[in-house]
Amino acid sequence: MSTSVMSSVFSNSTIAELVGQGQGLSYGQVLSNLKVVQPQLNFMEKYWAAWYVYMDNDTLATGLMFFLLHEFMYFFRCLPWAVIDQIPYFRRWKIQPTKIPSAKEQLFCLKSVLLSHFLVEAIPIWTFHPMCQKLGITVAVPFPSLLTMAKQISLFFFLEDAWHYWFHRLFHYGVFYKYIHKQHHRYAAPFGLAAEYAHPVETLSLGFGTVGMPIFYVMYTGNLHLFTLCLWITMRLFQAVDSHSGYDFPWSLNKFLPFWSGAEHHDLHHHYFIGNYASSFRWWDYVLDTEAGPEAKAEREERMKSKAEQTAKKAN
Repeated sequence: MSTSVMSSVFSNSTIAELVGQGQGLSYGQVLSNLKVVQPQLNFMEKYWAAWYVYMDNDTLATGLMFFLLHEFMYFFRCLPWAVIDQIPYFRRWKIQPTKIPSAKEQLFCLKSVLLSHFLVEAIPIWTFHPMCQKLGITVAVPFPSLLTMAKQISLFFFLEDAWHYWFHRLFHYGVFYKYIHKQHHRYAAPFGLAAEYAHPVETLSLGFGTVGMPIFYVMYTGNLHLFTLCLWITMRLFQAVDSHSGYDFPWSLNKFLPFWSGAEHHDLHHHYFIGNYASSFRWWDYVLDTEAGPEAKAEREERMKSKAEQTAKKAN
């Protein structure tokens, strides 16, 4: 076991030797040893530390873990929506109930998304750990407190939403839309699997909001754990898939958090092709008057009419 790997997971290299350094043990054996040597670690911390000890290569361990995490969580969240699309009972909550994606459409989307995952997203994922080391993103156990992780993830949601709003809005201008963003708008009625159906430039640009905001954060604070990043990416994936689901249930999160965007917010964007540019929250579109849909349009026209009348009165 290399010293660099051990020092990144445990502060004491003696612990690593007791766990199974250089003994060619299986992952299960390393985990069993770890449970004896470090009983104070919680369930997830033991599995996490055992993974890095077993892999004996931080770059490979992080790259493989992140790639598998992304694939599993993305398709795990897409699957329920694909099933729901086939059950007529749920049509009552379908935002565009007459537009159910066909098997052919979903298969085409699946192939494109997989190509993007393996040819576009895999490269930065597999080279991510050296950047983690350089920036000080730690993999050590124990993990930060739940409160610390909750605060950081909340901040990442806020920062990513701002990044997404402005770059998404940019992609709706001229050549950016014609040659890049138009691909994502192939489906006027979005469905879960289409969340990451996009041009490579868009995938990397908007995706940077998810990974780049934590990078800026750790550059400023020097305090971020890779496990927090895993939780954040998982939550962001779930949010992206859900916002493309095409369903607005009575129990959807936006019914309890009015500032949360939800599927209804993003579905209007796909339906009308403009407005509702933010990812997670509604405030950017509200403040900058870029809300989509007939109701928002009517309100804008009413405000413009009222403003024109007031201007006319002042002129007289």
